[in-house]
Amino acid sequence: MRRLRYGRPLWLDHAGPKRKYPRHRGHLETDIVIVGGGITGAICAYLFADAGVRVVLLESGTVARGSTSASTALLMQEPDRDFTDLASRFGRAVAREIWKSLGKATRDLANTIKALKLDADLSGCDSVYFTLDPDKVKALRKEFDARKAAGLPGRWLTAEALYRMTGMRAQAAIATSGNAQVNPVRACAGFLAAAARRGASVFERSRVRGVTASRSRIEVRTAGGTISAARIVVATGYATPEFRGLVGRFRMKDTYVVATRRLGPRRRRVMAWDTDRPYHYVRWSADGRLLVGGEDTRHRSPKGAGRRMAAARGRLRTYLTRIYPELADEVAEYAWQGLFAETPDGLPYVGEHSRYPGHLFALGYGGNGMTASFLAARMLVDLYQHGDKPAKTRGIANLFAFDRARR
Repeated sequence: MRRLRYGRPLWLDHAGPKRKYPRHRGHLETDIVIVGGGITGAICAYLFADAGVRVVLLESGTVARGSTSASTALLMQEPDRDFTDLASRFGRAVAREIWKSLGKATRDLANTIKALKLDADLSGCDSVYFTLDPDKVKALRKEFDARKAAGLPGRWLTAEALYRMTGMRAQAAIATSGNAQVNPVRACAGFLAAAARRGASVFERSRVRGVTASRSRIEVRTAGGTISAARIVVATGYATPEFRGLVGRFRMKDTYVVATRRLGPRRRRVMAWDTDRPYHYVRWSADGRLLVGGEDTRHRSPKGAGRRMAAARGRLRTYLTRIYPELADEVAEYAWQGLFAETPDGLPYVGEHSRYPGHLFALGYGGNGMTASFLAARMLVDLYQHGDKPAKTRGIANLFAFDRARR
């Protein structure tokens, strides 16, 4: 089992009261069993339960304490890949649909958090896609023009306009309204509590020991007993060793984040990321801390993690000084490493796979974790209720399928 994070994320010190869930014991009959107690599993549990579906959720450790707690929790409508990249791969019309679907998911997720009155530090903000490299301004402008031609939102920022808006020192940027940010641990806990109020059963410290699939039922085994269900939802973020046929579809990456001390309301709250590959991202927390993340590398074994964390922390401090020179003397109060899965085209895999009957997958979100999680959960509820002809998400279901490259 891979270690999902290293270091102590900021969110764990601002998580609020922890609700404890029991271990699984005995035998249960249900409609859906969800594997994974992070934000994807939590949203799936809530949406399935809210639709009147019987739900059991299994988490091998403690809910919201894995990759979710290492997230920077950006609710972004922009996918990990540029519009021009996706258009060259799938065509402009499909790329536009991908962007539109993520935009709607961002709005709907924020509205759901508000409707449930989750204590998750939700705040709306603009996003800024910027470049530090003068040689990349032309390419960034081409990206902006392609988005506008496709009817996507955004406005062009010169270096001066970017500085007035954010205080950042960079060459140019694309600004987009309608994004948001949250405390991911609080959001995850809130969705699980909302699911439990609607009848979902949530179990911690209940690792899946085995799954048996027949034509009509799924049987899941834990150390404490068995669960019989119509379908199983795999919401583990990436393909675990049990799914050897899917492992090759993912590249596992380590990402790093640092957070400063409280700096106060010095600038407009924005989230930002750059044109570097891999990219860096910046956001402000609700209590006035500046978070800087990135320095993604190929995932390695836990051995040497402390040394790599220290090196990445130094590089992120140097990066922070480039965009905010006045913060050169700031010392990070928090630093952590998280694990995430990247797909070849930057889009998640959502839905069924022919090798695994009875399984529904929601994997590989990259930097669009929470937005893609909400979109995936909605698609899976729709697929469960309507089978091969999903009603509400018919237009986008194929965009995130495992076989999308062959369609």
